[in-house]
Amino acid sequence: MDAYHILVVEDDREILDGVGIYLKNQGYKVFKAQNGQEGLKILEKEEIHLAIVDIMMPVMDGITMTMRLREKYDFPVIMLSAKSEEIDKVTGLNIGADDYVTKPFAPMELLARVNSQLRRYARYMKLAGQKPKEPEHTYVIGGLELNEDTVECTVDGEPVSLTPLEFKILALLMRSPGRVYSAEEIYERVWNEKAISTETIMVHIRNIRQKIEVNPKNPRYLKVVWGVGYKIEKQ
Repeated sequence: MDAYHILVVEDDREILDGVGIYLKNQGYKVFKAQNGQEGLKILEKEEIHLAIVDIMMPVMDGITMTMRLREKYDFPVIMLSAKSEEIDKVTGLNIGADDYVTKPFAPMELLARVNSQLRRYARYMKLAGQKPKEPEHTYVIGGLELNEDTVECTVDGEPVSLTPLEFKILALLMRSPGRVYSAEEIYERVWNEKAISTETIMVHIRNIRQKIEVNPKNPRYLKVVWGVGYKIEKQ
């Protein structure tokens, strides 16, 4: 699945590239523009989940760009400005911006604002009956969710504590729901060596079931295909 797409619109190339690097390091896909007009053109071609927009730019400023994009889009907008005057902040928020960061800013502060706005946007989309794209390397099967980037697993929103090997086995199965993996194939893919004995796989599968299934004897997710192997059932 795709990562969240973030558009950064900033005429200062050093700031533009710096913010882009920090966002990419967090796993986001970044699109860059140096004025509002370029930013609007990117919006016509790409699906964007959040925009970081500087106020003072040539050709088209951030206030004008935000007013234009709000005619079509409801994703979060974080505005940047070198000024600290209250008028800029009020103007930005009044025309549809969701948050405001004054330059110079600490990269971690901006990342915290980005993460917060994306969480709120995801909740909003869920309430609206839409599902925003999940972050990269997240797999969702019914109420079972696994994120390889954060090494987290939840069932119906409740965290599940898996050992590293259990996590790798479950991730392998969830990447291809419905596909049956033999015990030998699971062993070789997870341990990265030739399978000599696969008894350990049975033990790990049993332990995973105890953790993710409401009724391990009648599993909803992790199924045995007798004589063949194991699979995560499509929901």
